[in-house]
Amino acid sequence: MQISGPDRYDLKITPTSFVVKCAQGKSRFSGAANSNKPKLYVVSAEGRPIYVGITKQSMSTRLRLGRTADGTTGYHGYSWRHHHSAAVLDVWCHEDATDRNCLDIETVEAEVVFLIRSAGQWPEFQTEIHFHRSEPIHREIAARIISRYRAT
Repeated sequence: MQISGPDRYDLKITPTSFVVKCAQGKSRFSGAANSNKPKLYVVSAEGRPIYVGITKQSMSTRLRLGRTADGTTGYHGYSWRHHHSAAVLDVWCHEDATDRNCLDIETVEAEVVFLIRSAGQWPEFQTEIHFHRSEPIHREIAARIISRYRAT
């Protein structure tokens, strides 16, 4: 399982908008964040993960959906957009996923959330998680990812 990243973006947030700033200071997503490969992303505030997610969509599409959802389809969007004015978005890409399969990256997502919970509490705005049987590689990647943050 080959994972690239993270690509880091600063987010300025209002309940109805996200302004993105990449490491080069540009207001756009680039590289893996624009791909249709499976991606894991962590939203953090003050060094603590507040949300962990996965997507096959580009990050701009995913954030737009999380911003514009109004509950009419049962999805209310990202609740963290109502509680933070700034956050950091880190994106990892599953480079060698076959047929855009998300099972491996979804397993890593669950392991990341488990490690956060094991250190104290669930990510503040985590609303769901799908658990799958994990292998050592999933747990190893999750440990590398979570090592970048204050988990509690």
